[in-house]
Amino acid sequence: MDGIHDDTSVGDSQHGRVDEMFAAARAVQQNAHAPYSNYRVGAALLTPSGRIFVGCNVENAAYPQGACAEAGAIAAMVAAGEREIVAVLTVCDGEQLGTCCGGCRQRIREFAKLSIPVYAADATGVRATFTLDELLPHSFGPAHLG
Repeated sequence: MDGIHDDTSVGDSQHGRVDEMFAAARAVQQNAHAPYSNYRVGAALLTPSGRIFVGCNVENAAYPQGACAEAGAIAAMVAAGEREIVAVLTVCDGEQLGTCCGGCRQRIREFAKLSIPVYAADATGVRATFTLDELLPHSFGPAHLG
C-alpha cells in the first residue's frame, strides 16, 4: 500500500466503511517496524472525499525517534492534499484494548471535529468506539489560535 486506499464514491458518510477501514488497517499493520516492542499498530483515516489513508508504527533504536501509525496516516493524508478526518480506526494486538496515544489524539484533533468516531480494534474486529471528545476532553484546537 502507498498510504492511500482510494474510493471517492461515498461522499461525507462513513457508514459501511468501518469494515473497509479495518481491513486496510490490518493490512498495513503487517508492515509495522516494531523490533523493540513487538507491538504492531495499524491506522486508517477516512476523509470526507471517501479516501482511506493508512499508516503503521515505525520504531527506532534512538528513542523517541519512532513514529506512530496515526501520524503516518495523517502525513499521507496531508501529502495527498486532504485536510479533514471524519473517522479513525486503529488496530493493535494484545489482550488490552489499544487506543491512540495522547500525542496522536492531539494530531487527530488538528484535522477532525470532536464528534468523529474513533474505533479501537484488535485482530478480531472493532472492540470499542469513542468520540474524539471522549478521548481528548477539553482539548486545545485550531479555534483557540484564530
